[in-house]
Amino acid sequence: QVQLVESGGGLVQAGGSLRLSCTAPGRTLSRNAMAWFRQAPGKEREFVAGISGSGFTTAYVDSVKGRFTISRDNAKNTFYLQMNSLKPEDTAVYYCALSEIVGSNIYRDSNWYPYWGQGTQVTVSS
Repeated sequence: QVQLVESGGGLVQAGGSLRLSCTAPGRTLSRNAMAWFRQAPGKEREFVAGISGSGFTTAYVDSVKGRFTISRDNAKNTFYLQMNSLKPEDTAVYYCALSEIVGSNIYRDSNWYPYWGQGTQVTVSS
């Protein structure tokens, strides 16, 4: 069983920034596609950003393009979600997710990700 550990959530004012981190103790992440999802109260979980196993391809939901950046540091076995210009509508629990897919593809469907973190709360005040 793979355990994903997230950190970096919190409370921030609109326009502020946060950086989420995700690592998997005891598991090398360098070849696997990974993604961030979020779930706001009363809403379905949605894909936010993904990065391919190769690290050369990224994808974002339209609402965060130009504000969020997903990246990975294979030397630290960690991947990140840098969130800038945060808006109140970004408020949600954010989850990192690990796929068994390697290579250059990214998948927006949560069914491709068998491993999930516990979630970290991001709250953006207006």
